[in-house]
Amino acid sequence: MKIKDAEIITLMQNPRTLEKGIRALMDAYQSRLYWHIRRIIVDGDLAQDTLQETFIKAYQNFHQFKNDSQLYTWLYRIATNEALQQINKLKKMQKTDEDPEYYMQNLVADNTHSDAEEIQVFLQKAIQSLPEKQKLVFMMRYYDDLPYEEISKIVDMSVGTLKTNYHYAKQKIEDYIKENYER
Repeated sequence: MKIKDAEIITLMQNPRTLEKGIRALMDAYQSRLYWHIRRIIVDGDLAQDTLQETFIKAYQNFHQFKNDSQLYTWLYRIATNEALQQINKLKKMQKTDEDPEYYMQNLVADNTHSDAEEIQVFLQKAIQSLPEKQKLVFMMRYYDDLPYEEISKIVDMSVGTLKTNYHYAKQKIEDYIKENYER
């Protein structure tokens, strides 16, 4: 039986049931958050580490959850911020003159299973070539099927700006695939 957000919140607000609440929170959102983070970071091990950091932050800052948004929106915002911090750390740690987008595209290729569809690889490379905001908006909308209103709360952007970013992201991905995909 899947536990509801209201129950998780109640458990986490009570010091006696906090541990049960955090376990329920992790059970309810671990998979969705992992794949959200993984699409941003690409590297599976780093995504797992970032997921753990996300839950640690949620645990440490649960008192700041105001119940004015859905629980998953709050968690997605934490996960997104943690993933972006990891990407920034990666960029700073790079000692080469290699372009960060090129590096992320190579990570996609390195982390792709041999049986993956070739077009999926191109899609992922195209996504990694997008500017950060467009990449986030596209992934949340395309993969997670989140409504613009929820994405707006997660990334702190207006719905109009999000729609524009999504439109440009789709166009850039289409152009990238048309220019680079050889059949």
